[in-house]
Amino acid sequence: MTGLAPLTLYGRAWCHLCDDMRAALEPLLVEFGAQVVVIDIDTDPVLEARYNELVPVLVCDGVELCHYHLDAARVRTALAARFAAAPSGSAR
Repeated sequence: MTGLAPLTLYGRAWCHLCDDMRAALEPLLVEFGAQVVVIDIDTDPVLEARYNELVPVLVCDGVELCHYHLDAARVRTALAARFAAAPSGSAR
């Protein structure tokens, strides 16, 4: 996502749902040329308190798109909106 903030996936290293969401997200990342930053909430007490039982949580621009399982339609809509809002020439 050149010039655009990446998606953020809050999760845990030992979480199989986190691994599943990351894998399910991959085709959308390829489709939009996007990136995801994966953050282990267990390394930050504030994040652990906020997201503890909700992980994985996928966020774009501070908006929670989904948790537990990927909502591909919602993520696709969010990424499409990000690219539509990008200044000309910076989307890819």
